[in-house]
Amino acid sequence: MTQAASPTPNTVTHTATNTMADIETSHASASAVTDTTVTLCSSEAEKQNAQIRSQFPALHQMLDGYPLCYLDTAATSQKPQMVLDAMAQFYANDNANVHRAAHQLSARSTLSYEKVRDQLQQFLKAERREEIIFSHGTTESINLVAFGLTAHVSAGDIILIDAAAHHANIVPWQELAKRTGAVIKPIPLDQTCRLDVSAYKTLLELKPKIVALCHVSNALGTVNPVAQLVQLAKKQGAITLVDGAQAVAHLTLDVTEIGCDFYVFSGHKMYGPTGIGVLYGRFDLLDTLAPLLTGGEMIKRVSFEATEFGSLPNRLEAGTPPIAEVIGLGAAITFLQTELTPQVQAYEAELVNYLQSQLRALGEVHLYGAFDDNIGVVAFNLADEHHQDVGILLDQQGVAVRCGHHCAMPLMQSLNLKGCCRASIGIYTNKDDIDRFVAALVSVKDLLL
Repeated sequence: MTQAASPTPNTVTHTATNTMADIETSHASASAVTDTTVTLCSSEAEKQNAQIRSQFPALHQMLDGYPLCYLDTAATSQKPQMVLDAMAQFYANDNANVHRAAHQLSARSTLSYEKVRDQLQQFLKAERREEIIFSHGTTESINLVAFGLTAHVSAGDIILIDAAAHHANIVPWQELAKRTGAVIKPIPLDQTCRLDVSAYKTLLELKPKIVALCHVSNALGTVNPVAQLVQLAKKQGAITLVDGAQAVAHLTLDVTEIGCDFYVFSGHKMYGPTGIGVLYGRFDLLDTLAPLLTGGEMIKRVSFEATEFGSLPNRLEAGTPPIAEVIGLGAAITFLQTELTPQVQAYEAELVNYLQSQLRALGEVHLYGAFDDNIGVVAFNLADEHHQDVGILLDQQGVAVRCGHHCAMPLMQSLNLKGCCRASIGIYTNKDDIDRFVAALVSVKDLLL
């Protein structure tokens, strides 16, 4: 397969707004895309990106003779060296179980572990450190809440779920509904693939018990106005949960400003390790959750007659925790607090706009829910070609994208799709990545169409 030459303009253009329907088909000429000019190649931006990129060893490899072009960060991010070093340091020098032990290794391990809880309190701007619960990921965090709220929910209660939600923010609520007789109602999207706020307000008149939202769509990159949506839900007395898995690596978060009862995310989406997640919960409500897991670590007193559970946060963290992963997460937080400056956030936004404009100009490309304020993700298909075929051919040129339903089958069904391709960026992505991807897609188009 011949790789086409990469375009190398110093400035790019993109549309300021997207007024198309939920499926947008690009046109062969870029001349229609002229409203706003974005500069991606300033020496300062390139220097800052190169400094960030140098910290990610996985990016400096060749795949079948091509340098890796990693555009699958929404599935999992690559890890900076400081995260790898923090975990190696723990295993090499401080490896011991946390809490209760009298020896120095355990004391050091416990100090490092609990320090990350303090970091997260500050990172999320939570009021209390006890509001931070460690889990194994976003999925477990949502399951902790859905199971823990069982006693709060009765037959006939309504649970509203964002129609663009990840399966992790759908299935646990369905299981809660099975246990309690509650009723699931999806919050529909409008014709542009944004959450339909008017329909949402109408559904809120039913006074739902729980409202489950996503901050940023993992499949489309569309951003929900979560503070506004949560405020509307709270006026109706609803318990609110926000899935922040796709927001946490890109946005500066303030859970008190959002106002939600629960906010959840995973470490591996924010340059940390796999196997670690976070549940933030407003203390008064978090303290009422029944524990999903029971056993060691979460108890105060045990006898064969009865068990008394401990207090937060331990009560919701049964068993030996993922200590090294928590420490790695702490390093990832430090990395983000150092590197995710407003300038870097603006650069990421420009990259998404550039990617959208280049795909529009390519011709025969369908974009889904593409807006200027999307975060991290562009969803597309090449004409009527199967998304998996496109992904495999891109991989043969060193380009990594995600293909499939993206754990969002209801969303794909609403778009009348079996799946699509998804290119997603991270803090290390640069304009060369986008140009290489577009050039590779041109060669795929030439082969298939």
